[in-house]
Amino acid sequence: MIKFFFPVICALLLVFSSCSSESKKGLKVAANSVPHSQMLEHIKPDLKEQGINLVIIVTDDYNMPNRALANHEVDANFFQHLPFLQEQIKQFHYPIESLAKIEIEPMGIYSKKIRSLSELKENATIAIPNDPTNESRALKLLEDHRVIQLDNSNNLQATILNITRNSKHLKFIEVDAAMLPRTLDDVDAAAINTNYALEAHLSSLKDALVLEGKDSPYANIIAIRIGDENRPDIIALKKAMTSEKMREFILQTYKGAVLPAF
Repeated sequence: MIKFFFPVICALLLVFSSCSSESKKGLKVAANSVPHSQMLEHIKPDLKEQGINLVIIVTDDYNMPNRALANHEVDANFFQHLPFLQEQIKQFHYPIESLAKIEIEPMGIYSKKIRSLSELKENATIAIPNDPTNESRALKLLEDHRVIQLDNSNNLQATILNITRNSKHLKFIEVDAAMLPRTLDDVDAAAINTNYALEAHLSSLKDALVLEGKDSPYANIIAIRIGDENRPDIIALKKAMTSEKMREFILQTYKGAVLPAF
């Protein structure tokens, strides 16, 4: 597996952001494009007033940000929920931790072929995320709406092998989370994370057949390296991202598709 160093990240991400010699200085945060980088952009001027140059490195890869953080290529990342972070630490032993819960993006089930989950036909095909925590999240959402049943509803690592009841003999296709919106023309339904739904111009409130509730355990977090929590720039980042200004930005910008978690 190729190891990502900051110059390589710059080369890969020129389509999203420019990486100049100036961007090698400052507080570097890796983030998904929507909504995470947008939220960081909103507090960038506030940090600038404190003498902190916030450099946002945009990527929609789910694997790069934690690796880059552990390798000191970035100072923080903002793209993942806590169960995903915990699974990554378990798998790769990254010396990183959660700094703060920021927002919740309810996962939804979307379709171009049906208007209700009750319309799913025998042997219908459903696309779900292929990473462990989001696959479990999708299956739990389907269970909550009585489409399937799992052997343990509290298992945050459930896979299709944990399905005990599938009365319509639904077929599940595991797809990279970022690619799920593109499957909608080919499958009967797809479980899509809100950040990727927003990028595909899907409205979670208008287009989703069903959505996770507000009590979802999948709050998105800012992650940092263990031991960096007392750095002045990290403290300033946390304060700005959990401010009343950020709360208002989330509520006004995303109209309920993204909810504050602080």
